[in-house]
Amino acid sequence: MKRIENGTRTEGEYIKNKVIQYNMSILTDEVKQPMEQVSFVVKDEDGKIFGGVTGTMYFYHLHIDFLWVDESVRHDGYGSQLLHKIEEIAMEKGCRLILLDSFSFQAPDFYKKHGYREYGVVEDHPKGHSQHFFRKEIIIILCILIEGRKNVHV
Repeated sequence: MKRIENGTRTEGEYIKNKVIQYNMSILTDEVKQPMEQVSFVVKDEDGKIFGGVTGTMYFYHLHIDFLWVDESVRHDGYGSQLLHKIEEIAMEKGCRLILLDSFSFQAPDFYKKHGYREYGVVEDHPKGHSQHFFRKEIIIILCILIEGRKNVHV
């Protein structure tokens, strides 16, 4: 008889890998891409971290997992620079899409300002707030770069 019990971190990784293995068995070679983690940080000359962005690339898209900038340097442009840097990597790696989410108390307007389109909202999650889901098509970014307007934020 089988039973359900609490899993360990290692067992959780096993489950994740089984899902990835299944997904790869279904997808055609043209959409497969090895999973890759990417991150960039903002540091001072002493190595203190003042911000960073992390993401995961797979299936030719980038999911931005986290973007954080220390309050002492917010509104100094580091968030925009980090976002631009991770977008560049996504383009270089052949991604066609960038996905992310942001809570209402975080930075949904920041992402809208940078050309991300909202495609879903979960209201009252967490209680009293909302969770916003955003996407950005890489083709839009490439068109602007081809036109030579490299400083334009889409």
